[in-house]
Amino acid sequence: MIGRIVRSADFERVLGRPSRARSNHFAVHHLSARPSQPAKALSTAERELSTDAAQQVHIPVDELPPDACWLGVVVPKRHAKRSVTRSLLKRQIRAAFDQQPSLPPGLWVVRLRSPFDRKLFPSASSDALRAAARDELTQLVSRVLNSRSKP
Repeated sequence: MIGRIVRSADFERVLGRPSRARSNHFAVHHLSARPSQPAKALSTAERELSTDAAQQVHIPVDELPPDACWLGVVVPKRHAKRSVTRSLLKRQIRAAFDQQPSLPPGLWVVRLRSPFDRKLFPSASSDALRAAARDELTQLVSRVLNSRSKP
């Protein structure tokens, strides 16, 4: 199970470390730690809501197994101007990591470090851009896994 990093403090901790692997457009950072605890507990978890009879049960971060992975994605506007492109890249990043069950536990952050060439990919959400991002991310994740197995 891969959780999501949501707190800016966790992003700062992970991005403060050197990148573990890089490709032409992406960089992967890793920290063998758990997400930081929120300052206070959510009030909705303590009482029943009157708006819904069947409530969803949310698992707090501290109740996830200790060998879990948490993924954060950074796709800045300066590298992907259109929101359609940013959303496409975020989905491809999450899909690439969801398909890897053997990732080491901890906090993972993938960031877009350079833009895709708009001359090669004029459409903001084209199949060609999706395939190029997927291929590059697949190679990047396999490189991360291979570097882990080497002494």
